[in-house]
Amino acid sequence: MGRTLMMIGALFGAMAVLLGAFGAHGLKGIVTAERLAVFETAVRYQFFHALALLFVGLLAQRSVSSLFGLSGWLFVAGVLIFSGSLYALVLSSSRWLGAITPIGGLAMIAGWLVLAVAIWRDGGTL
Repeated sequence: MGRTLMMIGALFGAMAVLLGAFGAHGLKGIVTAERLAVFETAVRYQFFHALALLFVGLLAQRSVSSLFGLSGWLFVAGVLIFSGSLYALVLSSSRWLGAITPIGGLAMIAGWLVLAVAIWRDGGTL
């Protein structure tokens, strides 16, 4: 479980760099400054959670608690839904995609809360 989460984190990190470069160079002058800011927000949240996945993956390898894995999968879902919907919103101008973005944000928040509980419960053995 931990290895899988770390691998996904590394891939999300690489994708964040690629998408950030695409946004900075490929979208400049094509989309409005407001839409470019939305794209940058998606990249930022993806990158932060890529790093979080590396951390959670390490913790999952050191613990028997399944809460670390749950936290990681909530982060994965959050990135896919939150950042994914924002990327699609900017690239397609389909405004309805903004309606699902908060679901991804809630998944990220839940991931952090589950991580806090996992550390609280298992912190002495980490």
